[in-house]
Amino acid sequence: MKIKYNLLKEEKNTKARLGTIETNYGTYETPMFMPVGTQATVKTLSPEEVKACNPGIILANTYHLWLRPGEDVVNHAGGLHKFMNWDGPILTDSGGFQVFSLAKPKDITEEGVHFKNIYNGDDLLLTPEKSIEIQNKLDSDIAMSFDECVGFPHTREYVEKSVERTIRWAERGKKVFNNERQSLFGIVQGAEFEDLRKHCVEELVKMDFDGYSIGGTAVGEPKDLQYKQVEYSCKYLPKDKVRYLMGVGDPIDIIEKDAIKALMKDGQVVICAGGGGIPVINKDNKLEGVASVIDKDYASSKLADLINADYLVILTAVDNAYINFKKENERKLETISSKELQNYLIEGHFAKGSMYPKVQACLNFVKSGNNKTAIIASLDNAKEAFKEKVGTIIK
Repeated sequence: MKIKYNLLKEEKNTKARLGTIETNYGTYETPMFMPVGTQATVKTLSPEEVKACNPGIILANTYHLWLRPGEDVVNHAGGLHKFMNWDGPILTDSGGFQVFSLAKPKDITEEGVHFKNIYNGDDLLLTPEKSIEIQNKLDSDIAMSFDECVGFPHTREYVEKSVERTIRWAERGKKVFNNERQSLFGIVQGAEFEDLRKHCVEELVKMDFDGYSIGGTAVGEPKDLQYKQVEYSCKYLPKDKVRYLMGVGDPIDIIEKDAIKALMKDGQVVICAGGGGIPVINKDNKLEGVASVIDKDYASSKLADLINADYLVILTAVDNAYINFKKENERKLETISSKELQNYLIEGHFAKGSMYPKVQACLNFVKSGNNKTAIIASLDNAKEAFKEKVGTIIK
């Protein structure tokens, strides 16, 4: 069935909305947070544990599932729900966000996006039609249109062309969409330009999507600009359709910080913030858990700042952060200033789904105080990384 949105109340000042969304697996209240199951699994949690958190919709990643294990394998298993043993609604993204983090502007054409397989180096092309075909086979409850996610900073001239391309791609994807059990969302782009976001909304609404997503936020822009982009989009979206704000969520505090400080003062090793921890919100002066995931790198960076740490060491699968990763002019970063690293981040050198949050977390930490150092290194080289002999060292 197609999802159905019911608007129950809208706050007159903020325009915040309370509603319900009817899905193939029941009715859920909105707003809701969606746990992220990138590769058809919410990391560190079994389906039973996820269900105990009473989440609404789980998100899975089209790009990663396309590369491994492949949409045909998932389809043969009976679709994502059976593949991951989940009897609740699932949303798949279009794969565009990950692809654009791997592609350069010259790789983006009217046909689609050319990029290399991160696992074996094969040349690949993802088009609006291919993205929809993959999602139809994955058989999620909600599918996303293929769009161009423009990073920050950018020129208005480029954003204008990008918005028109996103609109054309949305139309192409909708024409080949072929799954009666799925709902298809259009994605609003336009960066910080209100007239471009209005234009994008108006053209997408003409195509009558089942819901609408607000894209192009949290891509490096300041928070105040991010909020304006959301406002510019919501102002023109239809009230009778559900809205999905894509890719946002940063921790503002760690409620256990005092307990962690006390344990550390007592000489204890504290293991915390794994998987980002369990997010909570303050509701009626009580802390209430929410079905969400906060990136573990951002959570670790925030914790390191709150306990006044001098060092943040992020251990991962590679020895260093790289620019032009897996290209002929690849170069590993060793000792680097936060300003120079910030420039590389803005230029799009780090994949959004992997190295980007690690680099951003390190920058957040280094900028949080004086004489702070962050290090990205491999687990195998942890001992030498602590001595600042290996890894990417950010000052």
